[in-house]
Amino acid sequence: MTTTSGLFFKIPGRLGDSPVIGAGLYSEGGVGSCGSTGRGEANLVTCGSHTVVEELRKGKSPEEACLVALKRIAEKTHLVPRHRDAQGRPRFNVSFYCVDAQGRPAGAAIWSGQKYVVADDAGVRTLDSAYLYAKPKA
Repeated sequence: MTTTSGLFFKIPGRLGDSPVIGAGLYSEGGVGSCGSTGRGEANLVTCGSHTVVEELRKGKSPEEACLVALKRIAEKTHLVPRHRDAQGRPRFNVSFYCVDAQGRPAGAAIWSGQKYVVADDAGVRTLDSAYLYAKPKA
């Protein structure tokens, strides 16, 4: 599911990433499809979903492709100090979910603890997403 809910108390007129093709969602026949959830502004800056599909085109697995796009978001976060924690990591989360043309699904997020759902011939199941950073223990 890709939604356009955006930020709480968002700026009037703010456009979310979902309606911007290539940011919150992207699909290309013969290659794959990607959607996302999380901080839409990060997807707008990096064309996150397009990046995932482009990495699929280059031969990466769905999980690898998602992680490449998330690394790009994390790198861009260094440009905005208030969006980084003390270790320079994003203070927000973005999750990608994608499927390639062969039907291989994946989910990945900046932070651990995210899940995604797959429904195929094997049934419906919830899987753990790959991630860049493990959430700190409380």
